[in-house]
Amino acid sequence: MDLASIIELVGGLTVMLIGIATSGGIQTITNFIDIPSVFITFGGAFVCVLGFNSMEDYVAGLKTFSLIFKVPDNNVGGIVKQIVDLSNTARKEGLLALEEAAGQIEDPFLKKGLLLIVDGTEPELVKSIMEAEIDSIDARHKGRIKVWEDIGSQGPAWGMIGTLIGLVNMLKNMSDSASLGPSMAVALITTFYGSFLANYLCAPVSNKLKGRNSEEYMVKSIMVEGILSIQAGENPRVTEEKLKSFMSPQDKTAYEAANGDGSSGGEGGEG
Repeated sequence: MDLASIIELVGGLTVMLIGIATSGGIQTITNFIDIPSVFITFGGAFVCVLGFNSMEDYVAGLKTFSLIFKVPDNNVGGIVKQIVDLSNTARKEGLLALEEAAGQIEDPFLKKGLLLIVDGTEPELVKSIMEAEIDSIDARHKGRIKVWEDIGSQGPAWGMIGTLIGLVNMLKNMSDSASLGPSMAVALITTFYGSFLANYLCAPVSNKLKGRNSEEYMVKSIMVEGILSIQAGENPRVTEEKLKSFMSPQDKTAYEAANGDGSSGGEGGEG
């Protein structure tokens, strides 16, 4: 569970409610609940963005909201260690030995790359196939993220539309003093809702998803580099050092603490 996302959603709402309550009393919180404003701002933004996309892409984009609460299982150190072990196996027993090892690998992307080199596919073609798959995944993820970015951009715009609606209604009924308050409330609260939608919900969601996508892109890039190194017959120690260059300083320190500084490829270096 991603604690940061939970804190943002709960904490952001709590801070806002505390600000409202301390400025005018707890009873004033209900002043910020206006159903017509919700329909105009939230309804308008979500329906408008539906028009930007196909129904399938729109629903798929909205479903990614749940992903912000999940911590991705991107064990970079574990992946590097796995690739180095595969490199040692290939160096000792040959590339065909990787076919049996591939059966024990859970990640379909890494497994696919290993089977490609076992089948004798040319290195350039292996690289082309795997990079094309990465680009396809990246494009699909960006399409999902764009749904949230578009909703965030439409929120303030529909808030302004609600403001204009409220002002028109107010000016049309200046003689009816009882209608002035509700009309002004719609005019002001829709602007508030638009900013709330964009900054409280959409911006955090889209940026969290961008981070997730970048992490996955890096992990798959590590796999491609490792597979090509194995196919080229590079020394496992060289492969290890190459893959460690993708890692953050913290991940690299943890990896070296767990596996030793460059020791994983030691056996391969003797072959």
